[in-house]
Amino acid sequence: MLAIQHATILTGLGETIHNATILVKEGKIEGFGPNLSVPSDYTVIDGTGTFVTPGLIDVHTHVGISEHGVGREGQDGNEVSSPTTPYVRAIDGINPNDRAFTFARESGITTVQIMPGSANVVGGEMSVVKTHGRVIDDMILRSPSGMKAALGENPKRVYGGKGVLPTTRMGIASLLREQFIKAQNYLHRIDGESEVDRDLGLEQFAKVLKGEIPLRVHAHRADDIMTLIRIAKEFDFDFTIEHCTDSNEIADYIAKTGMRVSVGPTMSSGTKVETSNRSWSTLLALKQAGVPFSITTDHPVVGIQYLMTSVILAVKNGLDQETALQAVTSNAAKHLGVEDRVGSIEVDKDADLVIWSGDPFDLRENVLTTIIGGNVVYQRS
Repeated sequence: MLAIQHATILTGLGETIHNATILVKEGKIEGFGPNLSVPSDYTVIDGTGTFVTPGLIDVHTHVGISEHGVGREGQDGNEVSSPTTPYVRAIDGINPNDRAFTFARESGITTVQIMPGSANVVGGEMSVVKTHGRVIDDMILRSPSGMKAALGENPKRVYGGKGVLPTTRMGIASLLREQFIKAQNYLHRIDGESEVDRDLGLEQFAKVLKGEIPLRVHAHRADDIMTLIRIAKEFDFDFTIEHCTDSNEIADYIAKTGMRVSVGPTMSSGTKVETSNRSWSTLLALKQAGVPFSITTDHPVVGIQYLMTSVILAVKNGLDQETALQAVTSNAAKHLGVEDRVGSIEVDKDADLVIWSGDPFDLRENVLTTIIGGNVVYQRS
């Protein structure tokens, strides 16, 4: 049982509450607001001069499967034995001892989505986890949280170099369609009550077709984004656009889909052709078009510890603070389908909180305390 007193609260829903108290009980937010009385048996943290936000969320990472400071032995994000590997699961490759989890907690990041990389047209299943724990099974918030796919430059480069399909964007799209057709046929056989041998990969794709999870698709260029929209209409599935670099060119088309997007890593050096047009103005175009978006580091492309730095740079380049914070809190939680648990300071939600030394939009301020499920998991000395 915990109370944070006299702090400025940014709820993650656009509300700022000054000189407020947050009460935490049994891992949940019990109450918050000004003039709350604190029971005598609560541990009290004096938050005078501090700001409190929800725990930050990075919706697109490779934490734990592309381990920090580890060479080939720690790279488990791409199963490049085949261009389509829907049967693999990121959860089976996540190392909770990856130092990136520590960096995340030190930076106020309490939830991440961990997904396979983008070498394959179909990369496999992903999971949403909390950033504290010793056993990944105990850290899970949602699993599976989506199926990874990738269009464009990466699959072309990886498999074009081997001289096998796909070597072109046409080939990538054909493989993705082929997987969906196989999954449709698989479901038809099951619905017909015929005896069907289990197929792990088609079972995963069936979850997408039945609307249980979205397809989360790596797509930078506008033409690749439109290919995704075309295929999604053909097979009637939900999706998110991951990276969405050139979305400022077609934001109105994206808005018509009603789908969510993640944007980033905009802080990266843009060494690929696909990312040469990266710009903070992408976020402004998406907001103007009414497309809900999240901001991501794509760790380890940009270190996860720079998620809030990315938010600050977005504000510096014209995005309003409320929208920018929501892109790593409440909107990010909706992107992942975990908004009932995390992403905002509301009664009965998980007590995932960050205490900042001052205004979190000031780069000079630091994370003082990170709390996950009511437990202090990081304390700045």
